[in-house]
Amino acid sequence: MPSCTAISSSPSRSFTFFTIASSSSDSPRPISYSPIPTLSEDTHPPRPKPKPIPKPTTPTIRSRLSQLCQQGDPHLARHLFDSLPFPSTVLWNTIIIGFVCNNLPLHALHFYARMKSTPSTRFDSYTFSATLKACALSLNLSTGKIIHSHFLRCFQTNPNPSRIVYNSLLHMYSTCLPPNATQPERDYVLKVFSVMPKRDVVAWNTLVSWHVKTERHVEAVKAFRQMMQRGITPSAVSFVNVFPAVAGTGDSRTARALHGLVVKFGNEYVDDLFVVSSAILMYAEVGCLERARVVFERCSEKNTEVWNTMIAGYVQNNCPVEGIDVFVAALDSDEAVCDDVTFLSVISAVSQLQQVKLAEQIHAIVLKCLVVLPVMILNAIMVMYSRCSSVETSFKVFDKMVERDPVSWNTIVSSFVQNGLDEEALMLVCEMQKQKFAFDSVTVTALLSAASNLRNSHVGRQTHAYLIRHGIEFEGMESYLIDMYAKSGFIRTSELLFEQNFPSDRDQATWNSMIAGYTQNGLNEKAIIILREALLHNVVPNAVTLASILPACSSMGSIAFARQIHGFSIRHSLDQNVFVGTALVDTYSKTGAIAYAEDVFARTPEKNSVTYTTMMMSYGQHGMGRKALTLYDSMLRSGIEPDAVTFVAILSACSYTGLVDEGLQIYESMEEVHKIKPSIEHYCCVADMLGRVGRVVEAYEFVNELGRDGNAIEIWGSLLGACKNHGYFELGKVVAEKLLNMEREQRMAGYHVLLSNIYAEEGEWQNVYRVRNQMKEKGLQKDIGCSWVETSGFLNCFVSRDEKHPQNAEIYKVLDQLTKDMKDADTLTEENELSVFPSMLDTFVTKLLAAAEKSKA
Repeated sequence: MPSCTAISSSPSRSFTFFTIASSSSDSPRPISYSPIPTLSEDTHPPRPKPKPIPKPTTPTIRSRLSQLCQQGDPHLARHLFDSLPFPSTVLWNTIIIGFVCNNLPLHALHFYARMKSTPSTRFDSYTFSATLKACALSLNLSTGKIIHSHFLRCFQTNPNPSRIVYNSLLHMYSTCLPPNATQPERDYVLKVFSVMPKRDVVAWNTLVSWHVKTERHVEAVKAFRQMMQRGITPSAVSFVNVFPAVAGTGDSRTARALHGLVVKFGNEYVDDLFVVSSAILMYAEVGCLERARVVFERCSEKNTEVWNTMIAGYVQNNCPVEGIDVFVAALDSDEAVCDDVTFLSVISAVSQLQQVKLAEQIHAIVLKCLVVLPVMILNAIMVMYSRCSSVETSFKVFDKMVERDPVSWNTIVSSFVQNGLDEEALMLVCEMQKQKFAFDSVTVTALLSAASNLRNSHVGRQTHAYLIRHGIEFEGMESYLIDMYAKSGFIRTSELLFEQNFPSDRDQATWNSMIAGYTQNGLNEKAIIILREALLHNVVPNAVTLASILPACSSMGSIAFARQIHGFSIRHSLDQNVFVGTALVDTYSKTGAIAYAEDVFARTPEKNSVTYTTMMMSYGQHGMGRKALTLYDSMLRSGIEPDAVTFVAILSACSYTGLVDEGLQIYESMEEVHKIKPSIEHYCCVADMLGRVGRVVEAYEFVNELGRDGNAIEIWGSLLGACKNHGYFELGKVVAEKLLNMEREQRMAGYHVLLSNIYAEEGEWQNVYRVRNQMKEKGLQKDIGCSWVETSGFLNCFVSRDEKHPQNAEIYKVLDQLTKDMKDADTLTEENELSVFPSMLDTFVTKLLAAAEKSKA
């Protein structure tokens, strides 16, 4: 039974039990007492004569109504009230207050309406205070305004109405008005506050709380300061209300000053657990975790809320280890009883650490402490396992759930998408739809992400149509749609979505998605144009912007533009971002500046598996296999687990530099040590690694032993190249025939050309013509390689037999002269050749650059 504090104009009276008379008389009948039997004198010594029992006083109707309400029977009190012929205002108030205290605000308002319709009934301050409280409980703003008007009419002749009603009005408006209320509605609270003849601490507390609710934190702190300046002593609630405002401003200095004021007011404030929790939260919000911990440790009697606040403070400041330490201390403490909030915080901490063993331990503790797991806790556990890359366990938790809500479905679908199980995520969405769960913005976001990853425009378009049909809009929707269409190859649709909004209406994510879309589709110049347009509209690039535009630099071979982006990142402190650092390493490596890539890698403070993988790939592409192996060992020592892509990078590096034994050891450790099943990419790396060093037969046996797993064009293509390079022509023919059968339906020409070259080297011209004719009949064409050179910011691209360059004639003239000079030098000695060739090359480069400069001019 909740406590009920009666609000009455009458002085407080003690409640006395009585029985209702069964006769027609309305007066109560006093309780009768039976005489108390006395013991005989031979059994007990004589004792003083007992005092006569006082006759119980007759209880009043009001006390009986109040007693029934306190016992949780306001309806019975109302029935008793209905038997009264002429109830007074005090009795009307008692029933209204009873309904309010029993959390029946609508019954209280209906009773107020009945009171208002009763003739000759007077209203006092307690009537309005109670009914306004009912409006606040039911969030009934319109009725609250009506009662406010009624109050003004009743007390227009009273120059000093009760302060209680004004406090109730402030409370009603601040509770019923939403945080995003319009300016006229916001003024209701301020107007009521301004017309109050006398304001106490309750009124000031309500004003501060209203400012915090509407996120006007500076005004809240100012109101608290004004209250202090007017000599009003703050209560514990005052500090509980103002601490969130200080946290919102992020002012640690003000936080320390206000907490010092709490200490100054004494133990009554310092030991208040609500003040302690609010102070810990305030310090955590402004980043002063040390001071938050001091407040926590000085609290002599901590309750569950204090423990929860300290754990949450560590978690939200990305200190999961410290948060888990506090949680362990809470388990050992007799003060705290871990509740749902405790477990939600510690589950979030484990999600940040991404350690599956710890996740399993926390899961076991939750099962031990909670008899029935709420859906909210189970949803958090699914997220925890997903972040720990254990999506199978996450799905097991989902599958065993007795009750699921939309968040449960969204959580497991998002987990599948984040772990690369996009097709399985789509199947879950279909099942979700069958079970009549409506899609929301989270579901749609996961669907669009899955469609983007699968390059599945069919699913993406269906999702887009669903958004339009159901009128669903959410922040970032355009960026997801642009990204989905761009990755599916429909770049024009992405452009139309991007252009349908004015530049001023586009958010940062929309600009980034369009830049990334152009880059992914090879439209590097357009990507740079969009970046410049964003800068013109005062959109400052963030880490995602730079990570999206940097691949365009490597595709264009423009190291100068890459340096400009790098300089921008340093000036705006974005070079410390792990994604920007990784993109810079990749760009510098692909443009040939491996020293710059090493420098960026060394200066990146936070490195993940992608950063290490990119640097290893860079070393491999530049023939620095030993450095790649050293970096791989450093990655393992740092505690970062390699993934499947990491093994592709390190095996490729070993392949490029002939480190076969080291590469085979790493390949064997994949499944044995790191529990990663090799895929086609890894098989291809091993076959290529063996083939490059002439161990072609061993490579062929390795591929044959793979069985069906080895039926991939890439693997057999690598083996065919090794046969050609090392003269295994007969084995090459066997491999080529198998390869041609595999690629017929894929319309690829690269291996046809390679087989043709093998036949040509053997002098089997008839087979050469046969393979070439097959290519022509099927319309196959080998992709043409491209080279480029950048001069004075202008990129010159060249392909075989290219005639599109504006200085085509001058370039071919230089090439002809170089060919003639090389033939003339053929008669020189080897020593002279070595001394003449560099000079000829310098001459060629000089003439080529001069031609390019002339073209640019």
